Amino acid sequence: MHAKIGLFSIFYYLRFRMKSQNKAYIYAFSAIVCWSTIGSAFKLTLRYMDPMELLLFASLIAGFILGVILLSQGSFMQLKKTSLHDLLMSSVMGLLNPYLYYLVLLNAYKLLPAQEAGTLNYIWPLVLVLLSIPVLGQKISLWSIMAIVMSFLGILLISTHGDLLQFHFTSVEGVSLALSSAFFWALYWIINLKDKRQATVRLFLNFCFGAFYIFITIAFTHHFFIPSLYGMAGAVYIGLFEMGITFILWMNALEFSINTAKVSNLIYFSPFISLIIIHFTVGETIHLSTITGLVLIVAGILLQRYFKW
Repeated sequence: MHAKIGLFSIFYYLRFRMKSQNKAYIYAFSAIVCWSTIGSAFKLTLRYMDPMELLLFASLIAGFILGVILLSQGSFMQLKKTSLHDLLMSSVMGLLNPYLYYLVLLNAYKLLPAQEAGTLNYIWPLVLVLLSIPVLGQKISLWSIMAIVMSFLGILLISTHGDLLQFHFTSVEGVSLALSSAFFWALYWIINLKDKRQATVRLFLNFCFGAFYIFITIAFTHHFFIPSLYGMAGAVYIGLFEMGITFILWMNALEFSINTAKVSNLIYFSPFISLIIIHFTVGETIHLSTITGLVLIVAGILLQRYFKW
């Protein structure tokens, strides 16, 4: 009884009494902690499943959770208002995410150490800048060029373990896949900007289409398989905390924040926290070149964001 009263008191305080910005920080840090564990979760789960199998189960879990969230919000009936244009939009976005983005990213994790695959994927904000030139007709500034060069140097440091003279990559295919995943994610967000539907409805339909694409692919390329207990546990964790619940936490952080910049910049703590978790859970020795490269990538992103001329 006392425990129930205590939990209710905490919920009441968070929901009604706590200042809006403090709520935003709590939601933001909760999302960041969840996302920081995902590199380790990918690497550990891929020991028991191949990328396509992992993507199937994680996407189904994420779709289920998003459906439950829609029901709890009273928004499930909005699906009846979905037009043919909305369905076509979701079919394209579902192809990009979760299908192509995660399939490419998971294969990168299969070939590279978690510290490299996860860190290289953080280049997507600068890929977004490059794609905005031909797609949105935006002009690129001198600061943006400098930012891209800085981040590209960070990519080279991570990919070659700091040995720029020998130019030896752990896996050229793995690096290419990690960078390609950033391209798919950036393209997804450009299209996402044009979609004005409620975020949860949009994401739920994207995962429905993504799961359909995954089923079709597995039907033509895989034999029937029964996942192991460890593999299934990892897929459930990834579906919950990479694709499902964490998205809602982050959206709440942005909603409660007085200024979105106050929480959006906190996301750059995630890759550094992730490196610590990878070290202790996966057992990788974190290279100085990975940390230095990550600093350059994040510095490039921030340079591009705050210096526009």
